Amino acid sequence: MYLCMLNSQSPEMEKPPLLFNFKIILLLLTQSLLTTSSHSLNPTTVTFSVTEYGAIGDGIHYDTVSIQTAIDSCPYSIPCRITFPSPGNYLTATIFLRSGVVLNVEPGATILGGPRQKDYPKESSRWYVVLAENATDVGIAGGGVVDGQAEKFVVRYNERKNVMVSWNQTGDCLGDECRPRLIGFLGCKNVKVFNVTLNQPAYWCLHLVRSENITIQDIAIYGDLNIPNNDGIDIEDSNNTVITRCHIDTGDDAICPKSSTGPVHNLTVTNSWIRSKSSAIKFGSASWFEFKHFVFDNITIVDSHRGLAFQIRDGGNVSDIVFSNIKISTRYYDPLWWGRAEPIYVTTCPRDSTSKEASISNVHFINITANSENGIFLSGSKRGLLRNLSFINMNITYRRFTSYAGGFFDYRPGCQELVKHKTAGIMMEHIEGLEVRNVEMRWEKNDLEQWNNPMEFKPSTVNNIHFSNFNSVVYSNSKSSQ
Repeated sequence: MYLCMLNSQSPEMEKPPLLFNFKIILLLLTQSLLTTSSHSLNPTTVTFSVTEYGAIGDGIHYDTVSIQTAIDSCPYSIPCRITFPSPGNYLTATIFLRSGVVLNVEPGATILGGPRQKDYPKESSRWYVVLAENATDVGIAGGGVVDGQAEKFVVRYNERKNVMVSWNQTGDCLGDECRPRLIGFLGCKNVKVFNVTLNQPAYWCLHLVRSENITIQDIAIYGDLNIPNNDGIDIEDSNNTVITRCHIDTGDDAICPKSSTGPVHNLTVTNSWIRSKSSAIKFGSASWFEFKHFVFDNITIVDSHRGLAFQIRDGGNVSDIVFSNIKISTRYYDPLWWGRAEPIYVTTCPRDSTSKEASISNVHFINITANSENGIFLSGSKRGLLRNLSFINMNITYRRFTSYAGGFFDYRPGCQELVKHKTAGIMMEHIEGLEVRNVEMRWEKNDLEQWNNPMEFKPSTVNNIHFSNFNSVVYSNSKSSQ
């Protein structure tokens, strides 16, 4: 099949010039940056300290009332900074930001989220340690820490995946994900989160919902690798977002655009480091509306269960996406976690019999280096094709080094779930238009029996493929791929 495949390129498909691909990056990056504005603090900003309002900061007594009183004392017409002095551990129930208020957590100071359900509002949709709703010009900064105390939500430690507290017995939520998020901006404009560390979220960490004009800069997120659902940054129904110079080390998806009630447009992520026990970057799986105009550039992904991922399950189309200058290493973890070590995973299939099929089009992977235990998985659906994908200037090394079993296609959630199948370098189905240019695959000699062909697909479902300078080589020194 491999030799036939190399001769299967369509004569009608012209090879676009390389310059064209970089123009795509420049266009999308410029558009995203122009539509996202930074908002610096006004020189006339007033500052209040939470200790002036009675906060103790001993990590034992709740400081909620003092913190909220300080916030509510801010004048409505002037930007206001609420300072958490160092040293101090400020234990709190949910605190509510309002327009013009920025929390300034000093280095050496920590906001601690309470572990009790009564520390949070009645509605589970408002379970956050820090919450801003329908606010403008809000944020968090200062060099300190916001900590969700996730360890206090562990019911039983488990080597495969910890069992966590669920508050669903109250009827306020369903399933096993009923825990508070760390920080939420809901329906907000001009949001800025910078120079702050977000630690140990019990559930999602930083949640941006139906918000506009967001800057996330110079932050660090640390979540327990064995705690499920502790996503790093979830961009849900939000537009015009820039994420830069961030360090995200967490158990579940690290950066995750979702479209639940509206589209997601103009997201730029640059100069960041990511590790995840699920996907480092994941579109979906909530995907009812479109995703458009995204740029991911200069990103390092380390020891993740999946690198760059699309889980489109609900009918929302995806288009005009660029991934460039990205280093990826992926590995197998326990199959309880979604992902099978794919460095690139592009899938669209209906979640269930009631779901629509969506398309993914104009997605470009340029200057990608990957070291992986599994191959690239590209899977459209019969009425939801993958269209106009390109892999340009890529170097992929395949090497097994964990003892977890391979040999599965992972369609989760929904679709066909896990399907036993020998893996290949690139596995493809339901594609219309694919360019592979200046791509080298490297295979460790000792692992060859675990792999199928460098590329594998059913000719009846894949059309218009173009190959230029594609190379597949075997090497014998495993240390050379590290």
